[in-house]
Amino acid sequence: MMQKYLAIIGGVGLVAGSVFLLNTRPVAAQTQRSTAVFDSKGKMELPTGFRKWVFVGAPLTPNGLNNGKAGFPEYHNVYVEAKNVDVYLKTGSFPEGTVIIKELTRVLSPTFPDGSRTEPSGRGFFNGEFNGIDATVKDSKRFPNTNGWGFFTFGHHPLPYAKSAAESSKAECAGCHMANVAKTDMTWIQFYPLLRDKQAY
Repeated sequence: MMQKYLAIIGGVGLVAGSVFLLNTRPVAAQTQRSTAVFDSKGKMELPTGFRKWVFVGAPLTPNGLNNGKAGFPEYHNVYVEAKNVDVYLKTGSFPEGTVIIKELTRVLSPTFPDGSRTEPSGRGFFNGEFNGIDATVKDSKRFPNTNGWGFFTFGHHPLPYAKSAAESSKAECAGCHMANVAKTDMTWIQFYPLLRDKQAY
C-alpha cells in the first residue's frame, strides 16, 4: 500500500514539474518576440491593443504657433510596451523588436486664432478627434539602412486607419530621425519625461 502511495506522489510530482517547465520556457522566448507583424510583401499590419501600453508623452506643434504650416499640427500620443520601457530605463536603448506607436489627435475645436480654446481649467490646447497613426519598429536586420528602425504610416486622417502599411521612405520619416536623434536610439527622448529622466513608474 505504501509503495502505491509513493508511486502516486512521484507521478504527481513529475506531472507538476513538466507543467512548470511548459509554462516557464515560453516566457523567456516571448519577451524577445516583436509585436510587429508583417505580411508576405513586407507591409506592417496595424497594431492592436497599443492604448494599453505605457503612455510616454504627447508633444504638440499647433498650426497657430507655426504660421498655419506645422508639419504635424496634432498631438503625438506615444505608446511603448512596458517590457521595452523597462529595458530602456536600464540600458538607455530599446531592445530589438520594440514597437513605438504615435497616434495623432487634432486640437479640440479651436475658438482663438492660435488654435486654443477656453475650458474650465483655463485657455489652452486640448485633445480632439483621432487623426492618424504612425509606428516605428526596431529590427536591425530588416532595416539596416535606417539605423535599425523602420517607419510606417497608417494614414493621417480620422478613423478608420489603413489595415496595413508599407515602409515609409527615408525622406518621409527616417531621415529626420537620423539627422536629429540618432544618438538617442532614433527616438525623441527629450519629449518623454519617463524615458528622458529614467524615472521608475
